[in-house]
Amino acid sequence: MIMAEEEEGGKEYRWETGYEKTWEAIQEDEEGLLEGSVAEIIQRAKRKRQSERRSNTRLGMMRHLYLVIDNSDCMSNQDLKPTRQLCTVKLLEGFIDEFFDQNPISQIGIIITKNKRAEKISELAGNPRKHIKAVQQLSQVACSGEPSLQNSLELALRSLRMLPSHASREILILMGSLTTCDPGDISVTIENLKAQGVRCSVIALAAEVHVCRKLCRETGGLFGVILDDCHFRDQLFQHVDPLPAATFLDSSLIKMGFPHHMMQEGKEAPLALCMCHVDSSDGEGSRLNSGGYFCPQCSSKYCELPVECKACGLTLVSAPHLARSYHHLFPVENFKELEYKDMKDKTELCFACQKRFGEYDKHVYECRACSKIFCLECDLFIHDLLHTCPGCATNHSTFQIVGSETMPAR
Repeated sequence: MIMAEEEEGGKEYRWETGYEKTWEAIQEDEEGLLEGSVAEIIQRAKRKRQSERRSNTRLGMMRHLYLVIDNSDCMSNQDLKPTRQLCTVKLLEGFIDEFFDQNPISQIGIIITKNKRAEKISELAGNPRKHIKAVQQLSQVACSGEPSLQNSLELALRSLRMLPSHASREILILMGSLTTCDPGDISVTIENLKAQGVRCSVIALAAEVHVCRKLCRETGGLFGVILDDCHFRDQLFQHVDPLPAATFLDSSLIKMGFPHHMMQEGKEAPLALCMCHVDSSDGEGSRLNSGGYFCPQCSSKYCELPVECKACGLTLVSAPHLARSYHHLFPVENFKELEYKDMKDKTELCFACQKRFGEYDKHVYECRACSKIFCLECDLFIHDLLHTCPGCATNHSTFQIVGSETMPAR
């Protein structure tokens, strides 16, 4: 420990190096209140997150993501309440909903690994309810044995390598174990993933494992170790927004169909099965109905969109699905940070929420296009959820209407 202290300049031990002493950052003001310090901490975190955003970056919009969930003995540990397994299931429900809300033309598949094996419990599909149901059923599955990272990667790769060249291929692994039982050399599997352009990311629930770190480094993915359930959620939701597309992905036109929901009125319509549930084993396939979405190319029937036609392979979507994907390509530009004391004469209210600025609002934020002033909370809401500046949206000189989506005039 003496050597470590000398190497670090005699200030702190190596295990303390870089540790953020947040309690020292919080200082009371003249009235003994902490709101000012808390606001500054939130401000620093916000600016850091916004500085990481990159505009005009080519993104992988049609994402094909496999979730690999560790279901081994270690997932029954109670360091996450009530257990790692139940905590993971609950967080994944919210993640899947948010993923399809932000990536409506993407697909997810789910793989679990235990007893040195890997099992696919949900095929690649764009139906969030199907995946949430599969995840919820995991809470009834007993945790047992050891995971097999290599078997899971090979199972996912067999499906991902069949996708077209323009598709973004990703694997997200939720790893609770510190060991993996593999039948062969996992380095070969990592090289195959790298050659196929599959980006692998790992969220470790226990500690850093060398092979997981190597997997992420070689394939260009993200690696993280959680601190608690809140940090787990933050790490998981980092994978909601599409990452920059790999350089080798082809830029190509994609043929899509835009079917309308058909209901024959005025006469008795024939009942038919939809292609979504024709092979279903849970009883849903026996539900006959007359309405649905019909593929414009082969007239196959589907009960919901988006979906890939099983008969002709045409991607079937609706116009709002494409509109909701648009904001990733043209994100709202970061607002200009200003000192509130310099803006008191210009405005006292946030343009969006009409909140009156107070003594703890040390900074306000100005849109570079419309010059409207916003508070910290509205700035976060606009960039993270709304994806449209309210000031620009009400100004016809800065915005134009295209289809069903408002977008910046270029």
